[in-house]
Amino acid sequence: MSTLIIAAAQAISIAGDLAANIARHKRFMTVAAAQGVELLVFPELSLTGYEGAVAASLAIHPQDPVLQPLRDLARELNVTTVVGMPVRLPEKPVVLIGALILGADGSLGVYTKQHLHSGEEVIYAEGQGGPTLDVAGKTVALAVCADFSYASHAAAAAEQGADIYAAGVLISEKGYAPDTALLQGYARQHSMVVLMANHGGSTGGWVSAGRSAIWSADGSLIVAAPGAGDVLVVARQEGGTWQGQVIAVTEAQ
Repeated sequence: MSTLIIAAAQAISIAGDLAANIARHKRFMTVAAAQGVELLVFPELSLTGYEGAVAASLAIHPQDPVLQPLRDLARELNVTTVVGMPVRLPEKPVVLIGALILGADGSLGVYTKQHLHSGEEVIYAEGQGGPTLDVAGKTVALAVCADFSYASHAAAAAEQGADIYAAGVLISEKGYAPDTALLQGYARQHSMVVLMANHGGSTGGWVSAGRSAIWSADGSLIVAAPGAGDVLVVARQEGGTWQGQVIAVTEAQ
């Protein structure tokens, strides 16, 4: 019987502290692997926090050696992992909001945020999106926060045959109800599983609502975190049945 296990890493990012955030990402990846997770998605700019003041100084080329420990761990644990990082590409030396795909096979993919939130244009440039992923035979399309506020973005994912629409986000309490209504609607409209990985705490002056969630392809909620904090939000599919679980992630793990 076929199985699929995916998870949102609702992590608290330490402002501008790449080393500390890499260590925290490793902890989440290890906990996810113990649960058999095949796809793990972190929030927008998870490796630096949503910290515009330092984004330009922290932006890296995706192939930068600083990411090698995470790439090695993704391969070792066999967990395709999507992490958030400000990036610069050789052909476009502006700062972009990146979602880097650390493949379970050792590969590296790059998705760059296409639609900026108001005010982000002062720091970042619009990106070009990126390719779909193949995880356990499923097609995964990525989004970064404001991308999903455009119905055309989710529609394009569906046109590409996406089984899973996975978004790394920063959503406050005020925006939570309308934003999750959109995501749930995309699940139902396009028959896609929708995963939303939100920040676990305050970042860049924003207070995240947490409550990361995963919806099934009929729009029903599989699982959601109860609030903020460092938690792993896991959805397991066996046959046609989904089950959800929320697991606290602590420094002792």
